[in-house]
Amino acid sequence: MNNTNAFDYIVIGGGSAGSVLAARLSEQENIQVCLIEAGSSDETPRIQTPAGTITLYKSQKFSWNYYSTPQPRLGNRHIHVPRGKALGGSSSMNSMIYIRGLPSDYDLWEQAGCEGWGWQDVLPWFKRSEKNLLQQDAAYHGVEGELLVDKPRDPNPVSALFVAAGVRAGLPENHDFNGPALSGVGIYNVTQKEGQRLSSYRAFLHPHLGRSNLTVMTDCQVETLIMDGKTVQGVRVIAAGETHATALRCRKEVILAAGSIGSPHILMKSGVGPRAALAAADVAVVHDLPGVGQNLQDHLDGLVTVRSKSALTLGFSLAAWKPILTAPFRYLFARKGWLTTNYVEAGGFASTPLATGEPDIQFHFVPGYRSHRGRLFEWGHGYAIHTCVLRPKSIGSLRLGAGKQLEIDFNFLADPYDARVLVEGIKTARKILAQPEFAALRGEEMLPGKQVQSDEQLHQYVKEYCATVFHPVGTCKMGRDAMSVVAPDTLKVHGIDNLRVADASIMPTLISGNTNAPSIMIGERAAEMILRGGTLASTTSNKERAYA
Repeated sequence: MNNTNAFDYIVIGGGSAGSVLAARLSEQENIQVCLIEAGSSDETPRIQTPAGTITLYKSQKFSWNYYSTPQPRLGNRHIHVPRGKALGGSSSMNSMIYIRGLPSDYDLWEQAGCEGWGWQDVLPWFKRSEKNLLQQDAAYHGVEGELLVDKPRDPNPVSALFVAAGVRAGLPENHDFNGPALSGVGIYNVTQKEGQRLSSYRAFLHPHLGRSNLTVMTDCQVETLIMDGKTVQGVRVIAAGETHATALRCRKEVILAAGSIGSPHILMKSGVGPRAALAAADVAVVHDLPGVGQNLQDHLDGLVTVRSKSALTLGFSLAAWKPILTAPFRYLFARKGWLTTNYVEAGGFASTPLATGEPDIQFHFVPGYRSHRGRLFEWGHGYAIHTCVLRPKSIGSLRLGAGKQLEIDFNFLADPYDARVLVEGIKTARKILAQPEFAALRGEEMLPGKQVQSDEQLHQYVKEYCATVFHPVGTCKMGRDAMSVVAPDTLKVHGIDNLRVADASIMPTLISGNTNAPSIMIGERAAEMILRGGTLASTTSNKERAYA
């Protein structure tokens, strides 16, 4: 560990991308690396046990618990935005689903001016990270990486009913959503090791904490970047319990990996962002960069939730006393039982009538009752399908408010197309749940409810109840246009020296699925850029190295 306050590289954020970055950079013994994480240790069963994820989303300790500004097209509702606040970041609180999205997602990035980020360019880096335990197609999967990809240890039998019902409803069964096709229904692959969560931190960084050139600082929040003109010289941080900021100096670079909410927030607090917005927040403008905090995108989600009397589903009732009481013992001794669930064990991708070829909706099936009142727990049993819009057209933004606090405006349903797709997606979800496979479990549909049938009624339901599945991206997008924040070939912030961004915020458009795996890929590529000369071009000859 470095006993001074100077490092070669300072990585801000110990999440999906930041943990990879710190691990890869510190492989070089002559490089001093410091990782700064605002959250604390992940040493708790709430994080390590898969079923503990349900306790994390509104945790005062492990979640940032952001809320959006009132959304005018959603009845002025404030949308909850949980982001991970611990080593591992959001990969320490997510549902552990391993999804990459469509090849066309990345080809679209390349077509938008992000040369070197097409599907054939990024696939080797996905494969480099992955240790696939399922003997899936080697053309798409790696087997020597640190991130274990496995099947759920003990999926609830109702998850299999969902898959069978989806097939009967006309969707193909898909055994590998990261293989040649995305469409269909199936049991999701998860990032777990022997039935425990495998966050990016646990996979990549935790095994190497003994490195003498690696310093990991937890409970340490970044106040601002230290700037000399337009050159970053370090960061000011406030440790837990401290009242005064400490300066950490970088000899080479600072890399922002604080996520799509945290990274633009730090930039704006440091005077890098849209001039008028910074001035309005009483922040001295260091560099006018209009795209910072803009281009916010997230998957809009709608819920169908059904009550059931069947104790086969996850839930709390007198009839379920046996699986509840035996769950700790089954998990401890066999990694089986209720505590193994990630709650969204099954799901899939489908095309609504509005799709133009590729799937435009994703399902997350829950073999338990999702509260129609928004509660964490409800007494009784049931099942639910979350349906989200894969490529929404509504674009939001972040800005600084009073006291430099962040204001998050998703601008949901600004484009009516998103509501139309979600309505069609809810119809598809209902079609799956209407199949005979659910006959023995069927009960009352609580949301949207049997009285909600017409398109007009479903549109109103979407406005009153839709939320997100927690996949914000795009707020420091890479590109060459006037609204881009980082250069595609370096991930360096336009107009600022010694500063890069490497996390989901650089995505110019939202990918078709869960964002953890793509964020890890971004961390891999950023580290390789730095280690191989600082640019994307310098990594081209090392593609084979990525999955050799």
